[in-house]
Amino acid sequence: MKVILTITRYLVGILFIFSGLIKANDPLGLSYKMQEFFEVWGLHSLNDFTLAFSVLMIAFEIIAGVAVIIGWQMRLFSWLLLLLIIFFTFLTGYALFSGKIKTCGCFGDCIPLTADQSFIKDLLLLGGILLLFVNRHGITTSMNSRNSLLILALTTFFSFGLQWYVLNYLPILDCLPYKKGARISEQMKIPAGAIPDSTVITFVYNKAGQELEFTADQFPDDFDESVYSFVRRYDKLIRKGNAEPKIKDFVLLAPNGTDTTDAILAQSGEMHWLFIQALNENDKKSILDELNQLASTVSSNGRPVYIITPIAEEVETFLTAAKTPVLVFRSDAVAVKTAARYPATLYRLIDGVVVEKKAVR
Repeated sequence: MKVILTITRYLVGILFIFSGLIKANDPLGLSYKMQEFFEVWGLHSLNDFTLAFSVLMIAFEIIAGVAVIIGWQMRLFSWLLLLLIIFFTFLTGYALFSGKIKTCGCFGDCIPLTADQSFIKDLLLLGGILLLFVNRHGITTSMNSRNSLLILALTTFFSFGLQWYVLNYLPILDCLPYKKGARISEQMKIPAGAIPDSTVITFVYNKAGQELEFTADQFPDDFDESVYSFVRRYDKLIRKGNAEPKIKDFVLLAPNGTDTTDAILAQSGEMHWLFIQALNENDKKSILDELNQLASTVSSNGRPVYIITPIAEEVETFLTAAKTPVLVFRSDAVAVKTAARYPATLYRLIDGVVVEKKAVR
């Protein structure tokens, strides 16, 4: 039994550390996923706290994983892990059975899992943690308290330090479709060999106050328009495919409302895109300094600089007041949040391919 408990401890601990490290690379991604859950549940007031929740949850995953491996304070951590995995299993179960959330973000964007894969993973983890919980009184560590506390202190420092770094300097491992080397126009296309959704046209008719559904080849033998009253028709999903582009809803609207996405993406040579999520007071000076530097070293050579933002009017007012003329495109807020993991993020592209990106701070 001792061998089984040791193996289980290591497996559970390693999985929690791995999961935490993957998410620590992009805590904003997890906070956006939390917002998705809160939006579905109508808990809009919690949206402002999702980043704090994300940072704390990620740090706890890593710290708890290390604590389980070294066997430190298992009476405490077995309870905490059990509560956490029950919560995770509820989330993944909700995503799977409600169909309202496609992915749970368990391993971030680097290892996307479907809802059913996430749920199965959490069920297996729940079984392992239950085993540790039942036997928690018999699990002890061979490491002395001083070394255990030192390891956990270093783990805590590393967990929060890594997240501070990526929140200020962009993720170390870029797993987004806007990563370096990606051709944006290609990421917006459906992948070759993708399987489209399988649907069937379904008719809804009312008969004696009851709504009945049937497909074109399943009309009832007694069908008569004097008896059956047409209500509506829709495409019923039979099998979910994977025919979705990696980048969706990325549109560049000019100030006059014209969709210029294809024209901008088709431009050859070098260009710069400055994504602006929000105009924070702390970032305004950095944005102006960056734009002035680009104006002197880039725009003068005919290499265009564009601003892409969901708050076009606010940005245009800000630039006009600062006497810094730059063409501003309006884009979807979700698309900008995906592309820019910092409130102001600068891209350098050559022939539509991302070659460099940095946080403007």
